[in-house]
Amino acid sequence: MDHAKLAELQGPDSIFSGLTIEDWAEIARRAVQVNFVKGKELLVQGDPGDMMLILTEGTARVSMLTSGGREIVLAYAEPGAVLGEIALLDGGERTASVTATSAGSALQLGRNALKDFAASHPEFAWSLMQQLARRLRTADQTIESDRAYASGPRLARYLKRLIRKDVDASQRVELSQTELGNFAGMSREHINRQLKSWEESGVISLEQGRVRVLDAEMLEDISESEG
Repeated sequence: MDHAKLAELQGPDSIFSGLTIEDWAEIARRAVQVNFVKGKELLVQGDPGDMMLILTEGTARVSMLTSGGREIVLAYAEPGAVLGEIALLDGGERTASVTATSAGSALQLGRNALKDFAASHPEFAWSLMQQLARRLRTADQTIESDRAYASGPRLARYLKRLIRKDVDASQRVELSQTELGNFAGMSREHINRQLKSWEESGVISLEQGRVRVLDAEMLEDISESEG
Protein backbone atom coordinates (compact mmCIF):
# COMPACT_ATOMS: atom_id res chain seq x y z
CA MET A 1 0.00 0.00 0.00
CA ASP A 2 1.39 3.41 -0.92
CA HIS A 3 1.91 6.18 1.59
CA ALA A 4 -0.85 8.38 0.18
CA LYS A 5 -3.38 5.60 0.69
CA LEU A 6 -2.23 5.03 4.27
CA ALA A 7 -2.66 8.72 5.02
CA GLU A 8 -6.10 8.73 3.40
CA LEU A 9 -7.34 5.75 5.42
CA GLN A 10 -6.60 7.24 8.84
CA GLY A 11 -9.83 8.22 10.56
CA PRO A 12 -10.17 10.95 13.21
CA ASP A 13 -9.65 8.39 16.00
CA SER A 14 -6.31 7.17 14.66
CA ILE A 15 -3.15 8.24 16.49
CA PHE A 16 -1.69 8.89 13.02
CA SER A 17 -4.53 11.14 11.87
CA GLY A 18 -3.22 14.19 10.03
CA LEU A 19 0.18 12.80 9.02
CA THR A 20 1.46 13.78 5.60
CA ILE A 21 2.60 11.43 2.83
CA GLU A 22 6.19 12.35 3.73
CA ASP A 23 5.52 11.44 7.37
CA TRP A 24 4.20 8.06 6.30
CA ALA A 25 7.26 7.47 4.16
CA GLU A 26 9.41 8.07 7.24
CA ILE A 27 7.28 5.74 9.39
CA ALA A 28 7.58 3.06 6.72
CA ARG A 29 11.37 3.42 6.80
CA ARG A 30 11.38 2.89 10.56
CA ALA A 31 8.98 -0.08 10.38
CA VAL A 32 9.34 -3.69 9.33
CA GLN A 33 6.87 -5.18 6.85
CA VAL A 34 5.42 -8.50 7.98
CA ASN A 35 3.30 -10.89 5.93
CA PHE A 36 0.75 -13.24 7.46
CA VAL A 37 -1.63 -16.02 6.51
CA LYS A 38 -5.29 -16.42 7.41
CA GLY A 39 -5.69 -17.55 11.02
CA LYS A 40 -2.38 -16.10 12.20
CA GLU A 41 -2.48 -14.53 15.68
CA LEU A 42 -0.98 -11.09 15.10
CA LEU A 43 -1.37 -9.82 18.69
CA VAL A 44 -2.24 -11.85 21.79
CA GLN A 45 -4.21 -10.58 24.79
CA GLY A 46 -1.98 -10.46 27.87
CA ASP A 47 1.32 -10.37 25.95
CA PRO A 48 3.78 -7.49 26.43
CA GLY A 49 3.08 -4.58 24.09
CA ASP A 50 6.48 -3.79 22.61
CA MET A 51 5.28 -3.11 19.07
CA MET A 52 2.19 -2.08 17.11
CA LEU A 53 0.85 -2.94 13.67
CA ILE A 54 -0.50 -0.85 10.82
CA LEU A 55 -2.56 -3.08 8.55
CA THR A 56 -1.64 -2.57 4.89
CA GLU A 57 -3.39 -5.54 3.29
CA GLY A 58 -5.99 -8.07 4.41
CA THR A 59 -8.42 -8.12 7.32
CA ALA A 60 -8.30 -9.12 10.99
CA ARG A 61 -10.59 -9.74 13.96
CA VAL A 62 -10.06 -7.88 17.23
CA SER A 63 -11.38 -9.81 20.22
CA MET A 64 -11.00 -10.36 23.94
CA LEU A 65 -11.48 -13.39 26.17
CA THR A 66 -13.73 -13.16 29.21
CA SER A 67 -12.78 -14.68 32.55
CA GLY A 68 -14.87 -17.69 31.54
CA GLY A 69 -12.83 -18.21 28.40
CA ARG A 70 -15.41 -16.97 25.91
CA GLU A 71 -14.43 -14.71 23.03
CA ILE A 72 -16.07 -11.33 22.49
CA VAL A 73 -15.44 -9.75 19.10
CA LEU A 74 -14.73 -6.04 19.50
CA ALA A 75 -14.10 -5.03 15.90
CA TYR A 76 -13.02 -6.10 12.44
CA ALA A 77 -9.91 -4.36 11.11
CA GLU A 78 -9.33 -3.41 7.48
CA PRO A 79 -6.33 -1.89 5.67
CA GLY A 80 -5.17 1.30 7.36
CA ALA A 81 -6.16 0.11 10.84
CA VAL A 82 -3.73 0.80 13.68
CA LEU A 83 -3.53 -2.15 16.08
CA GLY A 84 -1.87 -2.54 19.47
CA GLU A 85 -1.10 1.11 20.14
CA ILE A 86 -2.49 1.12 23.70
CA ALA A 87 -0.01 -1.43 25.08
CA LEU A 88 2.80 0.12 23.04
CA LEU A 89 2.21 3.54 24.54
CA ASP A 90 1.61 2.59 28.18
CA GLY A 91 3.96 -0.38 28.37
CA GLY A 92 1.26 -2.67 29.72
CA GLU A 93 -0.15 -5.96 28.50
CA ARG A 94 -2.26 -6.36 25.37
CA THR A 95 -5.90 -5.63 26.14
CA ALA A 96 -7.16 -7.69 23.17
CA SER A 97 -6.06 -10.22 20.58
CA VAL A 98 -5.89 -9.69 16.83
CA THR A 99 -6.31 -12.65 14.47
CA ALA A 100 -5.95 -12.51 10.69
CA THR A 101 -9.19 -13.33 8.87
CA SER A 102 -7.39 -13.33 5.52
CA ALA A 103 -3.84 -13.36 4.24
CA GLY A 104 -2.25 -9.92 4.28
CA SER A 105 0.56 -7.69 5.45
CA ALA A 106 1.28 -4.99 8.00
CA LEU A 107 3.90 -2.49 9.05
CA GLN A 108 5.36 -3.45 12.42
CA LEU A 109 6.53 -0.43 14.41
CA GLY A 110 8.48 -0.87 17.64
CA ARG A 111 8.35 1.37 20.69
CA ASN A 112 11.78 2.92 20.11
CA ALA A 113 10.95 3.62 16.47
CA LEU A 114 7.76 5.43 17.48
CA LYS A 115 9.60 7.37 20.21
CA ASP A 116 12.25 8.46 17.70
CA PHE A 117 9.59 9.56 15.23
CA ALA A 118 7.72 11.53 17.91
CA ALA A 119 10.97 13.15 19.09
CA SER A 120 11.76 14.37 15.59
CA HIS A 121 8.16 15.45 14.88
CA PRO A 122 6.92 17.56 17.83
CA GLU A 123 3.68 18.32 15.97
CA PHE A 124 2.92 14.58 15.96
CA ALA A 125 3.69 14.32 19.68
CA TRP A 126 1.23 17.15 20.37
CA SER A 127 -1.39 15.56 18.10
CA LEU A 128 -0.90 12.25 19.92
CA MET A 129 -1.52 13.90 23.29
CA GLN A 130 -4.70 15.50 21.92
CA GLN A 131 -5.90 12.14 20.61
CA LEU A 132 -5.31 10.42 23.93
CA ALA A 133 -7.06 13.27 25.75
CA ARG A 134 -10.09 12.87 23.45
CA ARG A 135 -10.18 9.14 24.17
CA LEU A 136 -10.02 9.82 27.91
CA ARG A 137 -12.83 12.38 27.62
CA THR A 138 -14.97 9.88 25.71
CA ALA A 139 -14.30 7.18 28.31
CA ASP A 140 -15.24 9.57 31.13
CA GLN A 141 -18.44 10.56 29.36
CA THR A 142 -19.36 6.91 28.85
CA ILE A 143 -18.80 6.15 32.54
CA GLU A 144 -20.89 9.13 33.61
CA SER A 145 -23.63 8.16 31.15
CA ASP A 146 -23.76 4.64 32.55
CA ARG A 147 -23.87 5.96 36.12
CA ALA A 148 -26.79 8.18 35.21
CA TYR A 149 -28.91 5.14 34.37
CA ALA A 150 -30.55 2.96 36.99
CA SER A 151 -29.29 -0.61 37.15
CA GLY A 152 -32.15 -2.05 35.05
CA PRO A 153 -31.68 0.27 32.07
CA ARG A 154 -27.90 -0.05 32.43
CA LEU A 155 -28.10 -3.84 32.24
CA ALA A 156 -30.43 -3.57 29.25
CA ARG A 157 -27.91 -1.38 27.49
CA TYR A 158 -25.14 -3.93 28.10
CA LEU A 159 -27.35 -6.72 26.81
CA LYS A 160 -27.97 -4.71 23.65
CA ARG A 161 -24.23 -4.34 23.13
CA LEU A 162 -23.55 -8.03 23.59
CA ILE A 163 -26.40 -9.80 21.81
CA ARG A 164 -25.69 -11.59 18.60
CA LYS A 165 -27.80 -13.41 16.03
CA ASP A 166 -27.74 -17.18 16.49
CA VAL A 167 -28.75 -19.93 14.06
CA ASP A 168 -32.49 -19.64 14.63
CA ALA A 169 -32.45 -15.84 14.32
CA SER A 170 -33.23 -15.14 17.98
CA GLN A 171 -30.93 -13.00 20.05
CA ARG A 172 -28.68 -14.58 22.64
CA VAL A 173 -25.97 -13.39 24.97
CA GLU A 174 -23.10 -15.86 25.28
CA LEU A 175 -22.08 -14.74 28.76
CA SER A 176 -22.83 -16.10 32.18
CA GLN A 177 -24.78 -13.98 34.65
CA THR A 178 -21.59 -13.46 36.66
CA GLU A 179 -19.79 -12.18 33.56
CA LEU A 180 -22.72 -9.90 32.75
CA GLY A 181 -22.40 -8.46 36.23
CA ASN A 182 -18.71 -7.80 35.67
CA PHE A 183 -19.46 -5.90 32.49
CA ALA A 184 -22.37 -3.93 33.91
CA GLY A 185 -20.83 -3.31 37.33
CA MET A 186 -23.61 -5.14 39.19
CA SER A 187 -23.59 -8.01 41.69
CA ARG A 188 -24.63 -11.51 40.64
CA GLU A 189 -27.61 -11.33 43.01
CA HIS A 190 -28.78 -8.07 41.48
CA ILE A 191 -28.33 -9.47 37.98
CA ASN A 192 -30.37 -12.57 38.92
CA ARG A 193 -33.26 -10.52 40.30
CA GLN A 194 -33.37 -8.28 37.27
CA LEU A 195 -33.20 -11.12 34.76
CA LYS A 196 -35.89 -13.11 36.59
CA SER A 197 -38.16 -10.07 36.48
CA TRP A 198 -37.62 -9.68 32.76
CA GLU A 199 -38.20 -13.40 32.22
CA GLU A 200 -41.56 -13.20 34.01
CA SER A 201 -42.46 -10.24 31.77
CA GLY A 202 -41.53 -12.13 28.60
CA VAL A 203 -38.63 -9.85 27.69
CA ILE A 204 -36.04 -12.63 27.91
CA SER A 205 -35.71 -16.32 28.63
CA LEU A 206 -32.93 -17.95 30.63
CA GLU A 207 -31.38 -21.07 29.18
CA GLN A 208 -28.74 -22.79 31.32
CA GLY A 209 -27.42 -19.46 32.55
CA ARG A 210 -27.51 -17.82 29.13
CA VAL A 211 -29.86 -15.00 28.15
CA ARG A 212 -32.08 -15.11 25.07
CA VAL A 213 -33.85 -11.87 24.15
CA LEU A 214 -37.49 -12.50 23.23
CA ASP A 215 -38.74 -8.92 22.95
CA ALA A 216 -36.03 -6.69 21.48
CA GLU A 217 -38.36 -3.68 21.30
CA MET A 218 -39.15 -3.91 24.99
CA LEU A 219 -35.46 -4.25 25.83
CA GLU A 220 -34.84 -1.12 23.75
CA ASP A 221 -37.52 0.75 25.70
CA ILE A 222 -36.02 -0.36 29.02
CA SER A 223 -32.52 0.69 27.94
CA GLU A 224 -33.73 4.19 27.11
CA SER A 225 -35.80 4.67 30.26
CA GLU A 226 -34.59 6.70 33.22
CA GLY A 227 -35.09 3.85 35.70
